[in-house]
Amino acid sequence: MGYRLTMSEAHVISVADVEPECWSDRVRGEMGFRTIFGGTNTETDFTAGVTELEVGGWMGHHRHEPAEIYYVFTGEGVVTLDGEDHPVSAGSAVHIPGNSEHAIRNTGNGPLRLFYAFAVASLDQIEYRFTAQKGPFDELQAG
Repeated sequence: MGYRLTMSEAHVISVADVEPECWSDRVRGEMGFRTIFGGTNTETDFTAGVTELEVGGWMGHHRHEPAEIYYVFTGEGVVTLDGEDHPVSAGSAVHIPGNSEHAIRNTGNGPLRLFYAFAVASLDQIEYRFTAQKGPFDELQAG
């Protein structure tokens, strides 16, 4: 048995030319991101982009079928993988196995900026399943 090799077109894209997206809610979190490859403007063999979490920013606990990687460019934070916290900072690389529950939060004094990638051709192929839980500041506000 063999496999079919498909070739995608080459792309060179500046992140500044990609429209930013933002999430700001109690489940998904407080964050901005730009999908560079695998978004609406490009068709490639994988999906990749840049996420920025401002001071206090976070992405809620979630899971998805494809594995994912992070590479931290700047800042400091904590990645939670299946309930275990791991500190990250510039130069940290994270492998997130498929269907592992994970989250990330900025714990530093400046923006936390990271690269993310999935081995799927489009962001549309990724179903994010967020864990219904409180945001990181709910208990402080309730008291």
